Amino acid sequence: MAVALAAPAPAPQDPLPSWNDGPAKQSIIAFVASATTPGDTGYIPPAERVAVFDNDGTLWTEQPMYVQSAFIRDRLRALALEHPELLENPAVRSALGQDGGNGGGDDESSHFEPSAELLSALAAVHAGWTVEQFGRAVLDWLATARHPRFHRPYTDLVYQPMLELIRYLQQNGFRTWIVSGGGADFMRPWVDSVYGIPREQVVGSTIVVRYELRDTVPVLIRTPRIEFIDDEEGKPVGIHRSIGRRPAAAAGNSDGDRQMLEYTAGGMRARLMLL
Repeated sequence: MAVALAAPAPAPQDPLPSWNDGPAKQSIIAFVASATTPGDTGYIPPAERVAVFDNDGTLWTEQPMYVQSAFIRDRLRALALEHPELLENPAVRSALGQDGGNGGGDDESSHFEPSAELLSALAAVHAGWTVEQFGRAVLDWLATARHPRFHRPYTDLVYQPMLELIRYLQQNGFRTWIVSGGGADFMRPWVDSVYGIPREQVVGSTIVVRYELRDTVPVLIRTPRIEFIDDEEGKPVGIHRSIGRRPAAAAGNSDGDRQMLEYTAGGMRARLMLL
């Protein structure tokens, strides 16, 4: 006599395999289940499923310095050879370690953060560049730069649990955005290939650009003026300007993200705030 045996039901796949099985992971899974179940008190209509992520320290490493800070330092080193007058700026000398400090050092204890003066100096030397020229400079630098401790490309130093969270939210109908104090033009050239987040879904600090025709070709030209700093209370403002909708989920790692988390928490539907 033949006996038919039912195949065992496949075990549900863990959507966040790199996460410890603790309260944070349980809260995330419960939030997504509630947000995507029609009739649930926490249901979020697809159009309102917006998730925002800080970048530095949340999605990739920010030690011993912000990656954009390393880019700025290396660009200033190269540009100072072409424009020695840059060294007349105390902020530039400090960044390059030419004032007796270690701002230009590669040791893990130096946490060089770009000041407004230094950002202005960098913007000034890139004034007149097209946005495409600047984007190519970023990609060229990322192709060769290495982290001082791990000796790996910076784009390798992303957090696997956060990549899993981005994918999990995307698979459940969430649009994922980066909301960072870093420069939007610095992030946009590579975020799609590294995070799977389209470049148009980046909210960051910006400089003033202007439109002009160069040899009959329409281009956008960088200017030396900083337009907007997307940090602290600037993050909710940037979200409103670029997304136009209060997020349903937000993830950050520092006091610069507090206002973004508060703004997300102020919504009327279920919300997820991850620190």
